[in-house]
Amino acid sequence: MSSMSSQQAGLQQKPVLGFWQIWNMCFGFLGIQFGFALQSANISRIFQTLGADMATVPILFIAAPITGLIVQPIIGHFSDKTWASNLLTPLGRRRPYFFWGAVLTTLALFIMPNSPTLWVAAIMLWVMDAAINVTMEPFRAFVGDMLPSKQRTAGYVMQTFFIGIGAAVASMLPWMFTNWLGVENSSVDGTIPDSVRYSFYLGGVAVAVAVGWTIFRTKEYTPEELASFKEPENADYASAEQAALDGKPVFSFKVAGAWFALGLIASLMIFVVNLDYQLYILSGGVMVYGLLQLYAAAKENNGVKSSFYEACRSVQLMPKVMRQLAIVQFFSWFPLFAMWTFTTPAVTSFHFGSEQVNSVAYNEGANWVSVLFGVYNGVSILAALMLPFLARQIGLKTTHSVNLLIGAAGLGSMLIFKDPAMLVLSMIGVGFAWASILSVPYAVLSDSVPAQKMGIYMGVFNFFVVIPQLVAASTLSLVATYVFDSEPIYILGIGAAFWVIAALSMQFVSHNAK
Repeated sequence: MSSMSSQQAGLQQKPVLGFWQIWNMCFGFLGIQFGFALQSANISRIFQTLGADMATVPILFIAAPITGLIVQPIIGHFSDKTWASNLLTPLGRRRPYFFWGAVLTTLALFIMPNSPTLWVAAIMLWVMDAAINVTMEPFRAFVGDMLPSKQRTAGYVMQTFFIGIGAAVASMLPWMFTNWLGVENSSVDGTIPDSVRYSFYLGGVAVAVAVGWTIFRTKEYTPEELASFKEPENADYASAEQAALDGKPVFSFKVAGAWFALGLIASLMIFVVNLDYQLYILSGGVMVYGLLQLYAAAKENNGVKSSFYEACRSVQLMPKVMRQLAIVQFFSWFPLFAMWTFTTPAVTSFHFGSEQVNSVAYNEGANWVSVLFGVYNGVSILAALMLPFLARQIGLKTTHSVNLLIGAAGLGSMLIFKDPAMLVLSMIGVGFAWASILSVPYAVLSDSVPAQKMGIYMGVFNFFVVIPQLVAASTLSLVATYVFDSEPIYILGIGAAFWVIAALSMQFVSHNAK
């Protein structure tokens, strides 16, 4: 028996929690998703109303992925270390981040729809995304902290259930305000319609109430209790960790320099050939990655172990399953970014026949997109309830693949249907994929990382959500303009193809548990 197995022999199993305990710990996601859904369904509309053209919208939209890329690993690392760093608060380990993130998100939701100019709206999007990420990342780790391995799929499904409810209601709020309460839906002199503003105000209240419920209705395990629980061994991570402890270097100056050089050369080529400036997002990202690797290599060489170095080290030692999931995540989230940024211009032009943001047809189409987004989020509620049953029958990997293929069929059908009403069928398929993307990869991941690093790895896992969105932001408007002659509907077809690739990739992930 290994030393790790010997140590685990004297540990106890983590208690199984009841339905209402899981309900309370996940309820805050209802509020988080109110904020996220209002943003994803309405930001394109807000930007276009304030003067952005179709080619500019994806670049403005990168606030979301870049903010997540920066904030989530940092928050994950510090939430792992909150108790260990003697930063004990009455709220515990993860809940302080829930609280402050919710406060900032609520404020941002009240300010955003009152933005007087495009750049004010863009800045507020960064603020809102930072706040949402401060709250959201610890929620993912919270499930891993509180639930035993056999209940984690149920925990992430419960989060998905609340995500679906929050997103379905939030996405449809502008339509509800217009059609049920008669609130003005048209832009007057370039201002945000009242239907959108009131939706954001209601969303701010929902965030505060829902996250507050979780904060005050749950109790976290103490550090001593967490240390007493037995967790599944991860031989892959343990082997890499042991190699590092034996003195083998984790970082390489040569590899780090190669990454930086690759990014620099790509940036110079973009400049010399006069390619689109959006491509600097990719080349600059590669350069930054190389610089971070160089920093970590220098710290390791000098024997200086800062918190930032430890975070970089955790990335370098990520388990094999996590690396395999990275491929699945890339081909899963690229289509989502394409859908969020291009559905409004695609539907308003292809299905409603208008590209004029002040026209009645455009705003009817934009409202219908809000309804469609509400449909796929609503479907995800029912789909989420089916996931544990499917996982028990056919396994997590096949469950995820099947749902991604259903989503691909739905997204692809938007190119076939001309009647806007038929797009409801398209969104039903998307809802199945969305439910699975929000739960299954996290359930697989939580079984594959060390319990004491759950926060940092949940944050690092967000890299594989963010990177495809950055790639999409850098390339999709170019593809739409130069390949598809400014017809955004065909971008959704690319998304459908990518979901097929993600479904196939999932079958190569080294996870056999049901």
